[in-house]
Amino acid sequence: MTRSQIEYILAVGNLKSFGKAAAACFVTQSTLSTMVAKFEKQIGIKLFNRKNKPISITPQGENIIKSLQSIQREFQLLDENINELKGIEHGKVSLACIPTVSPFLYPLILNKVSEEFEQVNFSIHEFTTEKIIQEIISGNLDIGIVSTPLENKNLIEHPLYHEDFLLYDCGKNSSKNIQQGTQIDFERLWLLEEGHCLRNQISEICELRAQKKISSNLTYNCGTLYTLVEMVKINKGVTLLPRLSLVKNKYIKKENVYPLSDPVPAREIGLIVHKNFVKKRILKYLIESIKKVTAPYLKNIPLDKKIVKPFNSDTAF
Repeated sequence: MTRSQIEYILAVGNLKSFGKAAAACFVTQSTLSTMVAKFEKQIGIKLFNRKNKPISITPQGENIIKSLQSIQREFQLLDENINELKGIEHGKVSLACIPTVSPFLYPLILNKVSEEFEQVNFSIHEFTTEKIIQEIISGNLDIGIVSTPLENKNLIEHPLYHEDFLLYDCGKNSSKNIQQGTQIDFERLWLLEEGHCLRNQISEICELRAQKKISSNLTYNCGTLYTLVEMVKINKGVTLLPRLSLVKNKYIKKENVYPLSDPVPAREIGLIVHKNFVKKRILKYLIESIKKVTAPYLKNIPLDKKIVKPFNSDTAF
């Protein structure tokens, strides 16, 4: 088994096509097919059903490919560790952030990071928390910025900052100090669609699972934070927004923003990496830079706050 064979097999598994996999690996299709077939012969197991269009992975192949993904990640970590020991910072680093943070955080840090590490090619993404976790564990992603804590044994968490939740009410039916999240008018409540940890956190704050009277046609779903804000505005609705989403946001009128009473619900934003992540200087720079650029916007957060986890027992995976 060679590193090239592992690369070819994983490419076929991902793309479900020998032709596309060969193009992605910059080899001819005949070379890739020969190497994959040679590996299958060596282990005595067929990895792919070649008669299917697109090709499919056999049940035995699924098991083998999971092992090959782990082996590939170990090779990647070895390469990174060697470069780290040599003091060399180049290659690729992939970074992903949850959609309720990325529009506000990325503009503050990306240029600084790319200027600091000119020899590194940064690949920037916007994923949900679940996808970020999956991609980091599988080795397809290096760094994630998510709402923590996640308490995943495969990941290391680095807390970055806390941001409180504020009520956004375009119906202006709220008092200037809501006592509790459960006092929000649920019939006008708008949420992000399933899969966003912010939706889970708002559900926890408002105790939506306990609200038996809420019918499905009264709880709306939006794909992005910007869409959510616009739909709340048009429909004179209400939602909860994290503090950084209000910074320099021309779509939000400050007179429609209301504080919540103590203990104020807040979320923790953290940086997560695989437990074997070795690019320590890049990691340290990111942590310090994010803390520095966000601090001025978060200085007025109440000290008496309650951190709302991104997942509870019903939504954890």
